[in-house]
Amino acid sequence: MKFKLIFLFFTLTGGLVHASFAQNNAVGNWFIYFGNQPFSGKFNWHNEVQYRNYNFVGDLQQLLLRTGVGYNLSENNHNIHLGYAFIRNNPYIEGTDEKTLFNEHRIYQQFIMRDRVGRFFFQHRYRVEERFLNDDFRLRLRYFLALNIPLNKQEMEKQAYYLSIYNEIFINTTPNFFDRNRFYMALGYVLKKDLRVELGYMIQSFEDAQEFATYDRPQFQIVIFNSIPFLGNGKD
Repeated sequence: MKFKLIFLFFTLTGGLVHASFAQNNAVGNWFIYFGNQPFSGKFNWHNEVQYRNYNFVGDLQQLLLRTGVGYNLSENNHNIHLGYAFIRNNPYIEGTDEKTLFNEHRIYQQFIMRDRVGRFFFQHRYRVEERFLNDDFRLRLRYFLALNIPLNKQEMEKQAYYLSIYNEIFINTTPNFFDRNRFYMALGYVLKKDLRVELGYMIQSFEDAQEFATYDRPQFQIVIFNSIPFLGNGKD
């Protein structure tokens, strides 16, 4: 069963990988840790690290550190959240092999809705970002739609393999309005009730304002999700 699920994952993503290589784009890799620790009743602390590379590892694109506090409006379904992010950017200077370095600070607000239909687990996330880049200020809107589907069990429970799919669109509030779009597919595994991992593949699409065209950047992702409570009262 395990090998069949792994074969299914690479069959689904193989076409995307082939299409991206055909566009002569280098494939990067992101190592991601998402922490979401409940505390004090309905509150939760979000903590996140993303180490983004132009290659598999070592050629830094971005280091993103994000944290915030959320409040559950209803159990497991609706959450409001206020947070801060620090981003260390290390992009290439266009047309050269040299890189530049600059920092970004963000304040963000978001609202999350969760729903379930049978074994389909949905999540909607609406986020507003206030972005501070050197002497520039930008406002950006994001909408994220995700779906998790257990493959060998009915629930997202221990030892469940699952298919993870999401799409997220980023919209600027000033021209050019389209910032980017991210489409992602992954195979995940639930280690225990509050801990799971994913191996995934994402295509990130950008708009080139000068060329009046869009281009894609493919990324692998290795992701850890940790929602073990502070008091250690999570159960397998």
